[in-house]
Amino acid sequence: MATVDQGPDAEIPAPPWKRRRPPAKARQPLSQDLIVDTALRVLDAEGLDAVSMRRVAQELGTGPASLYAHVSNKEELLELLLDRVSGEVSLPEPDPARWREQVKEVAHEIHQVLSAHADIARVPLGMIPTGPNALRLNERLLGVLLAGGVPPQIAAWAVDRIYLYVNSDAYEGSIHVTKQRASGLEPAEYMAGFLGQVREFFTSLPADRFPATVRHAPELMSGDGEDRFEFGLELLVRGLESYVRGAGKD
Repeated sequence: MATVDQGPDAEIPAPPWKRRRPPAKARQPLSQDLIVDTALRVLDAEGLDAVSMRRVAQELGTGPASLYAHVSNKEELLELLLDRVSGEVSLPEPDPARWREQVKEVAHEIHQVLSAHADIARVPLGMIPTGPNALRLNERLLGVLLAGGVPPQIAAWAVDRIYLYVNSDAYEGSIHVTKQRASGLEPAEYMAGFLGQVREFFTSLPADRFPATVRHAPELMSGDGEDRFEFGLELLVRGLESYVRGAGKD
């Protein structure tokens, strides 16, 4: 039987003493979504300080220059990252009868989402988020306040103050999480030790110079982070209620 000539391009088997390198996986084409996905993984694993154009490029197996076709700089990357996280917030339809509860619900939802992503809450401090998801949050919270009868100017300023309160509280919480992890202690053990030291310091102060602090140290140190966050929201809502009542008298 005649043999078929397969030509010079026919695959030649490798000698048994040589290992063949497995074919390289095809690199996924770069896109803005892929870059933000990668940045989010770095953020969740190592915190905001680890997020950079160079680090994201390294994770993607490419050079930083290749990222600039999709993201102009680190500042834009952080804005995109914040907007991606903001998209995780679920929002209610404005209900005039429940506007007070809805303000708190939205604030708690934003706080929970921010707290789940390391110290991302640091990004919106000192900037005005303008991504589509951030605008969606702004529109919905403003709508809830207006539906409840809060005057437009007060509602507009309230949105800013509520965000500042929520972001700052979430960022402070992320600082404690970082310190807790560095200490090697469990969260409850770390906070008990930290708060215990503060309580001991307050009670050791000269009572003649700091009488209120020494006397009310138990009250100053009472409650956990959730209690205090809820208290702050209640202060904000009660203040907004006074504007609604005032508007009704006009």
